Amino acid sequence: MSKLERLLKLLAVLLDTEHPLSADDLRRRIGGYPDGDATFRRTFERDKDDLRSMGVNIVVAAVPETEPPLDGYIVNQDDYAGHDPGLAPDELAALHLAAALVRVDSLGDDAFWKLGGSAADSDVDTAGGAVRGISIGEDAGVLHSAIAERRLASFMYGGVERTLEPARMSFTRGQWYVSGHDQTRKAERVFRVDRIDGSIELGPAGAYERQPARGPEVTRTWELGDEDPVATKVQIDAEVALWARVHLRPDEIDVLEDGSVIVNANVSNTDAFRDWVLSFLDNAVVLEPPAMRSMITEWLTNVREATA
Repeated sequence: MSKLERLLKLLAVLLDTEHPLSADDLRRRIGGYPDGDATFRRTFERDKDDLRSMGVNIVVAAVPETEPPLDGYIVNQDDYAGHDPGLAPDELAALHLAAALVRVDSLGDDAFWKLGGSAADSDVDTAGGAVRGISIGEDAGVLHSAIAERRLASFMYGGVERTLEPARMSFTRGQWYVSGHDQTRKAERVFRVDRIDGSIELGPAGAYERQPARGPEVTRTWELGDEDPVATKVQIDAEVALWARVHLRPDEIDVLEDGSVIVNANVSNTDAFRDWVLSFLDNAVVLEPPAMRSMITEWLTNVREATA
């Protein structure tokens, strides 16, 4: 488990609890910490310091019904009072860390904070500062507001008028993407924001129900495209299968007896899918469909011939 994932889970648990939790309770709930007690304590103290440097107010209080009293930890919920967009604790945790790690510019009207970030000290200038600045642009700013207020977004994309129930924004490889239920196609879709044609029209607030949170996960670059989704199966060898178990949802993987896993992926960006599969070198193989398997084989053959 990476440090960022551990911080996300720690913050999500602290946001979701109604009473202080001891360090050992947090260790059991989160996982990913070192086995040794001394090493765990050092790592846990660093994690708390990192969250506090990002503006998270971790309160130390006694754990109920313990004798002698044990120190427990909880996040001050008053810091998150105000407009409630209905985010689950894991979504709120991800948003808060994103606010600390990435300074979002040009959003206007505090729309980013309407999504659930702490409005206090919103210019998050932690020790070391933001990792990078991102200029959101007008369209992405409109879509952020649409997500916060549950407004339908209508726009032209690829020559087709779309009506989207926007659910989340993603920033990867220098581009913004918006995902959600596309009422036009009656399916989940992901759209690259800079490829939207013309203006985005928003409907009234509260127009659709927010879908349940999926939790902090790896960005599925193979889903960040506008191709028709293709159900694909990839087998990953046991020696590298831990990646899939940590980053993917249980319904997306099948664990085999030898420890390898089969990943069930809906691919709408074949280039990104190819890059992801090849990142495992010879520890991954595309099982189906045959067309996707052939695509990988042909690409590798062309590369080999070009470099021969």
